[in-house]
Amino acid sequence: MDQTPPLLVIVDGANVVGSVPDGWWRDRKGAAERLRDRLAAAGVPRVAQRAEIVLVVEGAARHVAAVTGVRVEAAPGSGDDLVVELVARADGRPVVVVTADRELRRRVTALGAEVTGPRSVRD
Repeated sequence: MDQTPPLLVIVDGANVVGSVPDGWWRDRKGAAERLRDRLAAAGVPRVAQRAEIVLVVEGAARHVAAVTGVRVEAAPGSGDDLVVELVARADGRPVVVVTADRELRRRVTALGAEVTGPRSVRD
């Protein structure tokens, strides 16, 4: 049995939800819940077979609950700052951040994380 921890995949919820103009702005919490449920059902097959998935939510989506397979972290302020904090706390564990935000990409890659875009979890 593989003793290495699964890949940590941190999903920038607001960025991924906002990457498709499907009316998400009318119900931000509902849009985040749909993303959470998609992640719980399908995981992130384009990224890893074995992954711990963390969905970072903020603002109106702050009250989205965790489900089996997806831990939800509510940002008390900036979701980007919480993503960076989670990467920094990974303690050398391999991390992939899902976002298209250029500044967030720069911040997390400086800490050693890899980055992939929203399509990796939306398709």
